[in-house]
Amino acid sequence: MDKFRMIFQFLQSKQESFMNGTCSIMALASAQMYSAFAFNCPCLPGYNVAYSAGILLAPPLVLFLLGLVMNSNVSMLAEEWKRPPGHRAKDAAVLHCMFCSMAQRALIAPVVWVAITLLGGKCFLCALCTAVPMTMLGNGSLAPGLPPPELARLLTRVPCPEVCDGDWLLAHEVAVCYLCCVSQSLGWSFVLLTTLLAFVVRSVRPCFTQAAFLKSKYWSHYIDSEHKLFDETGTEHTKAFAKVCIQQFFEVMIHDLELGHGHGALAAVPAGSAAPTATDGANEEREKLRGITDQGTTNGLLTRWHECKPPLRLSQEEPLVGNGWAGGGSRPSHKEVATYFSKV
Repeated sequence: MDKFRMIFQFLQSKQESFMNGTCSIMALASAQMYSAFAFNCPCLPGYNVAYSAGILLAPPLVLFLLGLVMNSNVSMLAEEWKRPPGHRAKDAAVLHCMFCSMAQRALIAPVVWVAITLLGGKCFLCALCTAVPMTMLGNGSLAPGLPPPELARLLTRVPCPEVCDGDWLLAHEVAVCYLCCVSQSLGWSFVLLTTLLAFVVRSVRPCFTQAAFLKSKYWSHYIDSEHKLFDETGTEHTKAFAKVCIQQFFEVMIHDLELGHGHGALAAVPAGSAAPTATDGANEEREKLRGITDQGTTNGLLTRWHECKPPLRLSQEEPLVGNGWAGGGSRPSHKEVATYFSKV
């Protein structure tokens, strides 16, 4: 367990690298899923488009949701969005920055799936086989003589060479090659547009809104650090609280047993051998509790943390108003306080 705890703490300390690695693994997993996936076009009118649309859209949606679920900032973003304002005002720019950071990572695997699907050509071939230009690739003189339902039935069998019975009307290999070329062109165009968009978002956008970008990025990192430190402090406090409760329980039990047995086996043990040690340990752990020594006080403190949230201000000599500034007087100097007023 210690090794797993050390690994977990290392991943928490390297959260940025860990999330980037997770996104890369999910992208590779999506590519592997597509290569292992058996694409079976139904080759029936009315079903080809629905099946192809499901293959093109459903897996990316699942991969996107998995990317959000695996991101540890989702719960933090939801908590920050739903919490009461209290003494700390909310900043929409911080929430927007956190959501964009999560969405960018979660979109990597879906983009890889869509790109590979279009470059493969099977999905596009199944969906748009009825859009083959008969005048260019087929026997255009026979096509107008066929009823539209019969023509659609013959064209929908183009992706299925084992059941294709319209070779006299359209060369199967020619139609497949044409649709695959169109699909690959769309796939490379999609990759190019996605790359350009990612470049603009990651490189160009901060140059135009640098101040807002820096402020939102800083405070999103602050919220992340605050949650981590709160968890660490809460873990330390719960350990100390549990240790004191257990020590006091055993002290009382040993005292009751000694009184009940008189000079029996337990009374033969010197009274000062175990109890003073436990008492010293309890007193040492009590110092870590900082006066929060009962369940009601702890629950009240946690409720106050959720509802009020202390203002982001280091100096608190005067009563706090609004988002942390003392009302009715001049603001303290920047050397004494650190305040959070983001006007993004």
